[in-house]
Amino acid sequence: QVQLVESGGGLVQAGSSLRLSCAASRSIFSINLMGWYRQAPGQQRELVAVMSSGGSPNYADSVKGRFTVSRDNAKNTVDLQMNSLKPEDTAVYYCYAYYGRTYWGQGTQVTVSS
Repeated sequence: QVQLVESGGGLVQAGSSLRLSCAASRSIFSINLMGWYRQAPGQQRELVAVMSSGGSPNYADSVKGRFTVSRDNAKNTVDLQMNSLKPEDTAVYYCYAYYGRTYWGQGTQVTVSS
């Protein structure tokens, strides 16, 4: 079992940056896949960025070059650095982990105004 708690969301202007953090309730050393999804109103939840335990990241095409996902095994956290934010990035962002089954955080709201 693992609990995931997100923080760092907020309201920002287009072109600015935010850093989201996900804190896990246990060591993430052995969790093979962790990262972030997002869901905008009326839309499906979509993958944003994930990282394997070996450190290999994968990004949605819409965020490549702007977002960076990182894992800190010592702190049991997974962060998402978001730069050059656009209004279309507005969504609830969910921390994700796969550890025998899928786990989700409660979500944190990111709103980007134009």
